[in-house]
Amino acid sequence: MIFDTLLLTPINMKIRIVTALPLTVFLLTTSVLLSLSYAADGKKAAKAHATGYTDTPFLPGGKWRVHDDNRPRPKVVTAGEKAGEAPSDALVLFDGSDLSQWKKQDGSEGEWIVKDGYMEVPSKKSGKGGYLFTKKEFGDIQLHIEWRTPAEAISNSQGRGNSGILLMGQYEVQVLDSYDNKTYADGQASSLYGWKPPLVNASRKSGEWQVYDIIFEAPKFDDAGKAIKKAYVTVFHNGVLTQHRQAYLGSTGHKSVAKYKKHPAKMSFKLQDHGNPMRYRNIWVRELDFSSND
Repeated sequence: MIFDTLLLTPINMKIRIVTALPLTVFLLTTSVLLSLSYAADGKKAAKAHATGYTDTPFLPGGKWRVHDDNRPRPKVVTAGEKAGEAPSDALVLFDGSDLSQWKKQDGSEGEWIVKDGYMEVPSKKSGKGGYLFTKKEFGDIQLHIEWRTPAEAISNSQGRGNSGILLMGQYEVQVLDSYDNKTYADGQASSLYGWKPPLVNASRKSGEWQVYDIIFEAPKFDDAGKAIKKAYVTVFHNGVLTQHRQAYLGSTGHKSVAKYKKHPAKMSFKLQDHGNPMRYRNIWVRELDFSSND
């Protein structure tokens, strides 16, 4: 069969081809030539884009322009490969192996039980336990922590799977078995204890692992001890938003209205021993610098 046609070559030259070729050879040849043509056109279409500008208006405050080419780029952080894994700039406080990042209030080694990848509050009969404090002190942080209440729901209300995370040792995010367990609203899981109930109850069943992802902003005080910036917290419970940049009234208490008391800019946070055999695992923290994108 003879084909008389115009083909487009990679250099976009029109060539009249008159040839006697089998149909399959002709079609294959045409396909290859067209592919080369598109590739050539693609290279021509690609162009370098500006990485920023130096002639745009200044943003409010006058420090940087819109799309400023001189503005520092954010540092690179490698995220964990799986959900819940620590990113590259995190400090792992508990990886399931030991309590090397923790201490008792008096500075001695923590006495919680470590086994099977978790730590557990020991029984009162053991004569051990007590609150567990981080050895390192923190201010503004992102905290990931996983916890589990006993599978057998013994007791009720605040007697069931009770613990707590006290940020800076002062500001509590409540830990409790709140699955089908009636208690006062400002005392259930992910509440700001004694102050703000969670937006919703996102609790899993008793005995299932639960997850908190917490953003905490430390308070600031003037020389006279007055809080000039409150402490704020955002909490995701099992991936569900339960506290949205909620301000604390002050240092958490029991059956009392919280008040601020001046304290250092960085402090240990602690896990509460409330007498229940609570378990914790996969705890990591990132120190935050909220001025890094100014």
